Amino acid sequence: MSYKRILLKLSGEALMGDRQHGIDPKRLAEYAEEIKKIVEKGVEVAIVIGGGNIFRGVAGASNGIDRVQGDYMGMLATAINGLALQSAIEAVDVKTRLLTAIKMEQVAEPFIKRRAVRHLEKGRVVIFGSGTGNPYFTTDTAAVLRAIEIDADVILKGTRVDGIYNADPEKDPKAMKYDNITYMDVMKKGLKIMDMTAFALSQENDLPIIVFDMNTRGNLEKVVAGDTIGTKVIK
Repeated sequence: MSYKRILLKLSGEALMGDRQHGIDPKRLAEYAEEIKKIVEKGVEVAIVIGGGNIFRGVAGASNGIDRVQGDYMGMLATAINGLALQSAIEAVDVKTRLLTAIKMEQVAEPFIKRRAVRHLEKGRVVIFGSGTGNPYFTTDTAAVLRAIEIDADVILKGTRVDGIYNADPEKDPKAMKYDNITYMDVMKKGLKIMDMTAFALSQENDLPIIVFDMNTRGNLEKVVAGDTIGTKVIK
């Protein structure tokens, strides 16, 4: 395997499957199986998951909810998704730990860097919930921050698209895919990979990002093995 320790970033919307909202148990089970494959090959796996399938703070703010309150609601949504993912992964006999940035001792451990790293070293999948624990920061930023803290080799951003394109491939059939692209080119072209706070933090810490299609079976294993899947963002 090319990567020993990875941070897998999943959107909350990814858990919806074909539904309009909520969590699709079938999609959860598929993800759990994909994650199990790489854990069995000795890869240390940490996961950050969004909460957009349940509640999105920015959308709440546009509907009259205080932005800070809305963001905290979004953080709780990520914890719900974390619990669902934890249950699915443990259903395939892989040990997990859910660590949250907001204390909720009855359901999860508080995030402590040393504890997270120790869990990873013991072969447990570590799921990080509640984002950074602060309003105005996205789960993309949380993913980069946690990846840096646990000294991950790479951030794998699992999406429904098979990489980064110069236009939206779902709308433009002539959109061109990049196999590799630099941080500078992403910024110059205004490509939307992560929010700028997350992206700047990743660039500053020389942390590579690979954007790939998580919904195609076997892709996660191929990416971790170093195959040219998706698009790699590098210096």
